[in-house]
Amino acid sequence: MIIEYITANNPFNYLSKHLTKLVQGRLWLKVLIGMLLGIATGMLIGPTTGWLPAETATTVGNWLALPGQLFLTLIQMIVMPLIFASVVRGLTSSESFEQLRKMGIGVVVYFVITTTIAIIIGLGVAKLINPGSFVDASSLKTTLATSGAAPPSAHATMPTLSELPQTLVTILPTNPLTSMVEGQMLQVVLFAAIMGVALVMMKADQSKPLLDLMASLQEVCMTVVGWAMRLAPIAVFGLMAQLTTKIGLNAILGMGVYVGTVLLGLAILTSMYLLLIYIFARESPLHFLRNTRDVLLLAFSTSSSAAVMPLSIKTAEEKLGISPSVSQFVIPLGATINMNGTALYQGVATIFLAQVYGVDLSTSALLLVIVTAVGASIGSPGTPGVGIIILAMVLETAGIPTAGIVLIMGVDRILDMSRTSVNVCGDLVAAKLMERWLIKTNVLETPVPETEN
Repeated sequence: MIIEYITANNPFNYLSKHLTKLVQGRLWLKVLIGMLLGIATGMLIGPTTGWLPAETATTVGNWLALPGQLFLTLIQMIVMPLIFASVVRGLTSSESFEQLRKMGIGVVVYFVITTTIAIIIGLGVAKLINPGSFVDASSLKTTLATSGAAPPSAHATMPTLSELPQTLVTILPTNPLTSMVEGQMLQVVLFAAIMGVALVMMKADQSKPLLDLMASLQEVCMTVVGWAMRLAPIAVFGLMAQLTTKIGLNAILGMGVYVGTVLLGLAILTSMYLLLIYIFARESPLHFLRNTRDVLLLAFSTSSSAAVMPLSIKTAEEKLGISPSVSQFVIPLGATINMNGTALYQGVATIFLAQVYGVDLSTSALLLVIVTAVGASIGSPGTPGVGIIILAMVLETAGIPTAGIVLIMGVDRILDMSRTSVNVCGDLVAAKLMERWLIKTNVLETPVPETEN
């Protein structure tokens, strides 16, 4: 049986050892220290103190950010093959077609609903606090004009009703290799899902060679992830130094209410997750947090749900008692389409920039923002900084100048780390709830607790 083969040759226990050592070595603390030192360095050489000329400070900041750029490049380079291999193996670990069908439909519906709720929370909190009224809009616009930074552009637009059929057809990749090269994450996931289902229908001896290849691919990806994790503290130092050099500490402090608004929204979303765990999984929220603490801290440190995915799967199986057939499907899929923390951030940032630019968002505009943010979040890679790219699309849809993104880029790193932890928490909650649902509907047998030696 395929499930027996995967269970006996599960690579995640081996692949996550390095990440676990990094957590035990207080990687998260090193990253926080690097972030604080980066802000301090940026203050010294940037506009806050003006010790260096602006041009020299920019050059120094760019060199300091080099390790950070290498870190981001390494992570982005291996996201596609890692997600592809994990989705294929997750599907082939399903114990039956009934489980595969119910789990696939259930988890997608769950992700869409919770993502919609997340952005509604973000919009509601931002409307309540009005963070844009606490900053000097003219001063921020002046900073934008003199920073020389260019915001990311949003090339994608929402299809019209007549274009929708063709858009749905193009979701299925005609050339999977091209989709991987172009970073079309949703198309890659669909191709992996088709391959996984086909492997399930094959005999075990016929599917074994390809499953061995997927296991090797995962190991290669995790080796690269291990290299990237060693750069994490230095990377965060350089990126924070570069950003503080460009905009200065005063601009960051001026965004304090905005940062607080996003963090409040993320806290509310996390509380909702814990409530779901308590009601449907009958598990203490504190017990859940203790069991997932390590992976959440590492997610905070790396700002990448894809990078910590193997540790997420190991945590789900060993500490939350989730079966491999569920964890190895739900968590890789969640790292691809479950961006609830990012969606919440889109809502707060959209309201904030609308207030800064004096754009009045109507009810229909807010509904369009919700649809756009949910659609853009699905299929986006779980890599650092992807929220900024999605935000550009959302702002363009709402008629807000995308140049305003530069106003919030100085504090985006902190928020990126925070929302990534919430995204990973959401993946673990989804896996736990999905298993409980499958057990309740008699699709999955109740797992037998392991006896501790």
